[in-house]
Amino acid sequence: MKKHEIIEILRRDLQAASVLRRQAATSVGTANARAALRRFQSARMATTHADLLADAHMRGAAQFFLDDLYGSHDLTQRDADVERIIPMMEKLMPVSALKTIAEAIELDALSESLDRQMAERLGDRFASSDYIDAYCQVASRAERESQIVHIQSLGESLCELARVPLIGGTLAMMRAPAKLAGLYELHQFLERGFTAFKQMKKPKLFVATIVERESEILRNLYAGKAAPFDVV
Repeated sequence: MKKHEIIEILRRDLQAASVLRRQAATSVGTANARAALRRFQSARMATTHADLLADAHMRGAAQFFLDDLYGSHDLTQRDADVERIIPMMEKLMPVSALKTIAEAIELDALSESLDRQMAERLGDRFASSDYIDAYCQVASRAERESQIVHIQSLGESLCELARVPLIGGTLAMMRAPAKLAGLYELHQFLERGFTAFKQMKKPKLFVATIVERESEILRNLYAGKAAPFDVV
């Protein structure tokens, strides 16, 4: 995929995610419900992938997925950073780095959409059984499967980024200028992802493990299994 094609997709998904976040922020009830849902899902994923978080080589990547890609913290500043420097990114960044950012934003946009539907259904107080009931009712299976496909695509992009020659030094040199330019959040996102995947001996195995487990959970939920999250 060429740079201008990646940029076009990035702009589209960044706008979609930003709109959904702004809408959620306008209502205290909606914001609280979204935060409660994100906390539940983050805790569930931490339990599902506890062995990856405990592994010395995979801990950084697992934490990156939980905190940077599916945590409950505010991503407004990162969105603003990306939108502000899209022209510069297109000129200076290698395709692999652009692709990684675009994949992350695309996953974020889809997750925001699915989470909004779930949050509206569940509110800010719900049990695990409520979540299980709502999961298959508020979105299509195709959308749920697409979310896992995006997780896989992002993981593969990070694997590719970690293999780019000299990019680690480039990111390190960019740290201070990025901070001065007000782009520290975006730079930290890239550097954390690169570092986490670079230190792994088998990054592709890590991605495959995440995708396999999340896919099994999806199948369990749609099959109505009694303990759908028990996959390890």
